[in-house]
Amino acid sequence: MRIEKKVQSKYFNSVLCGRKQFEVRLADFKCKSGDTLILKEQKLNSKELTGRTLQCEILYKLNTKNVEKFYSKKDIEKYGLIIFSIRRKYK
Repeated sequence: MRIEKKVQSKYFNSVLCGRKQFEVRLADFKCKSGDTLILKEQKLNSKELTGRTLQCEILYKLNTKNVEKFYSKKDIEKYGLIIFSIRRKYK
């Protein structure tokens, strides 16, 4: 399955250079190991897209409902959080 998600430029660049190999997202979608995550870069502090994309492979995921730092307690209670390791796909 292919999943498309937006990501701020600084995180996009960290994935691009290989420093960041995980994603933390609200678990309001389904995914599994082997799925393709398409990251769409957003301009810094904006929702506007730059046009750059990265294809990543989901290697592992972990769903947790114990983190309230990034999302509202209401959304965490409803969906939980999903944490998955990723690696960049090469052609």
